[in-house]
Amino acid sequence: MFSHRKADKGRVPAWVWTGLCGLCFALASGIAAAVTGERQAAQPGDEVVTTGQPDAAPNAATPATPGEMLLEHAYPELNARLRGLLDELAQRPDDPALRARLDDLLRLLLAVADAHGDIGDVQGMGDLLGLVRSIDPGHAGLGQATRRMAALGRVDDWLARASRALAAGRLIEPEHDNALRYLRGVLAVDPRNEAAGRGLLGVQQGLVERALAAARELDFELAMEWLDAAAEVRGPQDLVDDAREEIEAFRTREADRIEGVVGDAILAREFARAEIMLIDLIALGGSEQRVAELRARMEDARLYGHYRPGQVFSDALAAGGSGPELVVIPAGSFMMGSPEEERGRAVHEGPRHRVTITQGFAIGRTEVTVAQFRAFAEATRYRTGAEKEGISVVFIARSGRLAEREGVNWRHGYAGRPADEGAPVLHLDWHDAQAYLLWLSRQTGQRYRLPSEAEFEYVLRAGSITAYWWGNGSPGQRVENLTGEGDRSDDGRQWTASFSGYEDGHWGPAPVASFAPNPLGVHDLAGNVSEWVTDCWHSTYIRAPDDGSAWDNPGCQRRTVRGGYWAAGPDQARSAARLSADSHLTGPRVGFRVVREL
Repeated sequence: MFSHRKADKGRVPAWVWTGLCGLCFALASGIAAAVTGERQAAQPGDEVVTTGQPDAAPNAATPATPGEMLLEHAYPELNARLRGLLDELAQRPDDPALRARLDDLLRLLLAVADAHGDIGDVQGMGDLLGLVRSIDPGHAGLGQATRRMAALGRVDDWLARASRALAAGRLIEPEHDNALRYLRGVLAVDPRNEAAGRGLLGVQQGLVERALAAARELDFELAMEWLDAAAEVRGPQDLVDDAREEIEAFRTREADRIEGVVGDAILAREFARAEIMLIDLIALGGSEQRVAELRARMEDARLYGHYRPGQVFSDALAAGGSGPELVVIPAGSFMMGSPEEERGRAVHEGPRHRVTITQGFAIGRTEVTVAQFRAFAEATRYRTGAEKEGISVVFIARSGRLAEREGVNWRHGYAGRPADEGAPVLHLDWHDAQAYLLWLSRQTGQRYRLPSEAEFEYVLRAGSITAYWWGNGSPGQRVENLTGEGDRSDDGRQWTASFSGYEDGHWGPAPVASFAPNPLGVHDLAGNVSEWVTDCWHSTYIRAPDDGSAWDNPGCQRRTVRGGYWAAGPDQARSAARLSADSHLTGPRVGFRVVREL
């Protein structure tokens, strides 16, 4: 229970004495009789009718009022001054100077009464107000002082109510019966009330405890509401500031924990669980940047696994070593096929249509090399189609034509001589490529396949809309192994259809990555060797998939070949160019590269 201290009537704050400035004099016990003309005990709250003039001096036999006695014993100098002034007024009641002095003295007396109220001496305040009322019932400051005294008389009750409300947890609600309301009522009339000050501290502590409890339940929005309410209770904010720091630290720890869970879910590709945990992170509040970053990570993981667009990597093989080097291709959209006005266009390159690739993938930076295929063939003892048939097609330098030759297989180059290990592997049919991809998938635990026709053109174009990925005419620098006007064979032959003003220094396939990559970081797509893709051959793009997937019909005999090769004319090096080939075709012009799903 809050306690309201009764003050000693003889004690007032030092500021009151300073305000008196030595003007306080004692008032004799019979002075009221000289004013009222009728001796009567005055009580706080008594109503006195006046004519507006000081009354005649009271009868000396009339008992002194409580106010007169308080003034006589506590303030003898003020008492004496008041008595003398009233004596003078009794002689000259209409003297304006005397009446002005009396008004000043009564205002000083009201200030003394107010000071008694400040220290909790409501009785002393009432006694002095009664004295003022007995002298001048209509004094301008009497009404306000009387109302304050009445309020001070309710302070003990308000403190008791505040104590009960605080104990019951009614800190700031309900609106008309809460501890804060009662305590503020006390301080409105008694600003220095220590019990009310302690009560406000209790209310603030209670609100802070509620804020911390809400934070422990992860309801940070409610926690901040309680904390804001606590900040409004009282001036000193140390308690609130400490709690705010504690709540923010707790929020940060919880956000760190959730971020870790979301990160683990993303790594495990459990995107539904990650989304649910992101909702919890959003509910914490104050984590907008984290949420944005995690959503970006999750979107990248959906599109690219644990990689980022443009990243180069390779998978380890179970048998030792690494698979082909890969580059991550971003998802995107492009116009597939060629416009009707494009020079060299074939009818099977249309109709031009938009393809949107919604899932990122990784593609081999180069064609599969002889060394890479050797690792597969020797590990599995696989026999290619050319090995089974005992024959393949080679390039005859003397005639400049293609011809079959016995005993040629993947170990040989375009002319039938032993191939360099870093050259693109040749003399493989579509089924041989599938066998290698199946082995690679088993060795790495990942899904490898041929690119779809749409994926191949998407990567080849690399964002361009021109006939070639580098522009609409002959390259200005060495970009691919193409048929250049300046290229010469060992015996001085040159190409009949070639890029004017171009020379790349190669006659026949070049070692992979002999030239700079295209803007997506991939080598040799428009030249060197043409490449198998997954798709069956279709003579037009009518009803072709628009999502980048392969247009595959089980059991089809003819497959699609994309990209130019070392002896192809400029028309075949165009980004939209495509050819049809029997799936069992082998020879010196076609190789393949891998795609790895993310």
